[in-house]
Amino acid sequence: MFSAIENGKIGISITDLTGNHTIRAPSLSSTDEHFMAAVHDEQETTTPSTIVNEVTEEVDKEKTSEISHFDQKRTKQSQHNAIPITTVVDNQEKAAHDTPDLERVQTIKQPLVEVSRSERRGLFARFAVIAEVTEPTHYSNKTKWLITAIVAVAAAAAPVGSSIIFPVIDEVVRELNTTPTRANLSVALYMLAMAIFPLWWSAFSETLGRRTIYLASFAMFIVFGILSAESQSIAMLVVMRLFTGGASASVQAVGAGTVADLWESHERGRAMGYFYLGPLLGPLLAPIIGGILGEALGWRATQWALAVYGFIVWFLIFFALPETLKARKDMTAEVAATSPVDNPTRPPLSRTSTRESVQQKSKEYVKVLRMLFVDPLLVIGYLRFPAVLFTVYYSAVTFGSLYVLAVSIQYSFHKPPYEYSSLVVGALYAFNAVGYILSSILGGRWMDRIMTREARRRQKDNEPLVLLPEDRMRENAWLGALLYPIALIWYGWTVEKHVFWLVPMIANFFYGLGSMLIFSLSTTMLTEFMPNRSSSGVGLNNLVRNILSCVGAVVGVPLINAIGNGWLFSIIGLWALCSCTVIWAMKRFGPKWRKQMDDALR
Repeated sequence: MFSAIENGKIGISITDLTGNHTIRAPSLSSTDEHFMAAVHDEQETTTPSTIVNEVTEEVDKEKTSEISHFDQKRTKQSQHNAIPITTVVDNQEKAAHDTPDLERVQTIKQPLVEVSRSERRGLFARFAVIAEVTEPTHYSNKTKWLITAIVAVAAAAAPVGSSIIFPVIDEVVRELNTTPTRANLSVALYMLAMAIFPLWWSAFSETLGRRTIYLASFAMFIVFGILSAESQSIAMLVVMRLFTGGASASVQAVGAGTVADLWESHERGRAMGYFYLGPLLGPLLAPIIGGILGEALGWRATQWALAVYGFIVWFLIFFALPETLKARKDMTAEVAATSPVDNPTRPPLSRTSTRESVQQKSKEYVKVLRMLFVDPLLVIGYLRFPAVLFTVYYSAVTFGSLYVLAVSIQYSFHKPPYEYSSLVVGALYAFNAVGYILSSILGGRWMDRIMTREARRRQKDNEPLVLLPEDRMRENAWLGALLYPIALIWYGWTVEKHVFWLVPMIANFFYGLGSMLIFSLSTTMLTEFMPNRSSSGVGLNNLVRNILSCVGAVVGVPLINAIGNGWLFSIIGLWALCSCTVIWAMKRFGPKWRKQMDDALR
């Protein structure tokens, strides 16, 4: 909405967030008796901006019925491409003194409409302390940050489970009488489950809601964590950890969707950065905890710790996480809507018509099962769009290198000449953690500012800012794209030459800085490329990147033994450097690719 006082008249226009539907209120002459009386009464104490806001409220009330025809789906999509309402006031008195016009940006707080306990959605929703609301973006910032923090803690469960076992792999090998390669399968297949399961978790979340998925998946996480701790063979451990990884992966896809539910596009970069602190600090802090527990209590204690962590997260979700999905899909109703309507002129019910009814019902249930278990795989088809393909590819290359690096730290620093204990090896992962923390805190804000800056460059007079997803990939992406590959090569050769341990760890700090920039912007962009299926977009991202992580965890040790850390990380670093052409392609062709995608999905 834009309001302006020009030449003694006040004009108000109401524009939908995409800028395609515009309603203009009639200009109100400054000679209007009613209006001038109000102005005269408050002339001495009221600023022009206050007058505009008051008049805007009056016109908003009158125009409510006119706005109601806006297409709801288009409005939801456009919320990812808009900034708050801007009010521009031409202060003629200041203009007379050659002072610039007053321009300010304000976010108008909408009333918070709570849903009654009996109508709340999700498992045990009536027990949630934070009430469900009709529009999640209307929550106060304090509530939004609390929900974001809970989801970030939940999202850490998956990477914590994959990494906590790294420092105690040798103990697993000895106690279960197996080989290092087989023991690493407990990590590799865990990652594979994290790649595949999110496709279904994200699809179920669009039907059952976010809260239900969180509670059900973490209940499974607790059970399989306990079974992993009680494993009596390497086969049982690998299988139980596979299901543990699948259960924990729900937040990997649905969590980013929750963040997208809560935050507007111009705020989402910062929120996504804090959200990703959880899943990205997991691989770095978990080995430290795993090393401490392994030294004191043995490798089984690491799996018991996962079960305890899962219970804490389940407890937080149960009492403090409301449903944030705006509208759930009713698959049964959707299938019924596509089914043929019975002919009202047909004869009364007979044996034949009953059989036909059973057949029709069976077809409907088959369609529901297909939508639940087969249709989630269709999200892979989004890779046909270059904007999604290149974003997912670049994120996957970056994430895959993370797990090769994690395997290398565990394997290389246990061996001569370092020969560090499990506790010390776990502590070495802290250097990456510091880089992630700094990048997450600063990178999200930087990304939001870059996006707004690019929108202002395109802005024409009296037009709203349009925020485009590809604007997030600018100089911040170039910095990350150069920083983390160089750090990988630095790490590889310093470990290969047995340089003092601090030197490769400094390289890991810079790896954390650079890679976090890429992780955060790629995930945020995917939620904006696919605003109505943000969880599916992130699930697709997890599928591709965790498959590469699985491969990295399996081949990491054999490749280190075959060619050494130096050449291995040189190859990965050069591959990552070549992949940074994605940034140039997104700047050059991103708008065209996004428009083609929007047209194809419309």
